[in-house]
Amino acid sequence: MSTATQIKLAPLPYDESALEPVISARTIGFHYGKHHKAYVEKTNKLAAGTKYADMDLDEIVTNSHARDVEIFNNASQAWNHSFYWKCLSPKPSAPAGRLAKAIEEFGGLEALKNDIASKGAAQFGSGWVWLVEKDGKLAVHKSTNAESPFARGIKCLLTIDVWEHAYYLDYQNERPRHLKAVLDRLINWNFVADNLSK
Repeated sequence: MSTATQIKLAPLPYDESALEPVISARTIGFHYGKHHKAYVEKTNKLAAGTKYADMDLDEIVTNSHARDVEIFNNASQAWNHSFYWKCLSPKPSAPAGRLAKAIEEFGGLEALKNDIASKGAAQFGSGWVWLVEKDGKLAVHKSTNAESPFARGIKCLLTIDVWEHAYYLDYQNERPRHLKAVLDRLINWNFVADNLSK
């Protein structure tokens, strides 16, 4: 088990320019290189010398939720971002297998993407939109600031960041356009399927 002081900023799974034109290298540079990096560094700083020092990132998130706001906010944002980057791919895949079946039961891929986009656009202020598995079925949740279904013990399959730093340089205030572009062109459905099978 790694300790909190060893939490690292994991490398991006692709080059900063790989998601263009949907997400620019400039946005990735700020988002990953400034925001995500800062959450990791602050988590390490806050965890040092505390009961969280011997926990890995997952444990810090779940143990600090609703207890220690400052460390939760930073650790959860570090976790959320690490998960988010894996949800995207410059070579998006198509849903297959058990995931494809679950999507059909939801109402089809377009219905699912529309629900994700609608809830993501409706999230007031900063936050995230999530595809989760709950009670054996797919569900779409939104969360504010650093919150996540993972912190509450719910299995996360996919997320899209709807904080302004995720899209403002490219889309300004047009969050719905950003969500549509990401959902249509960047989703790593293989990663989503892997999460469903765990």
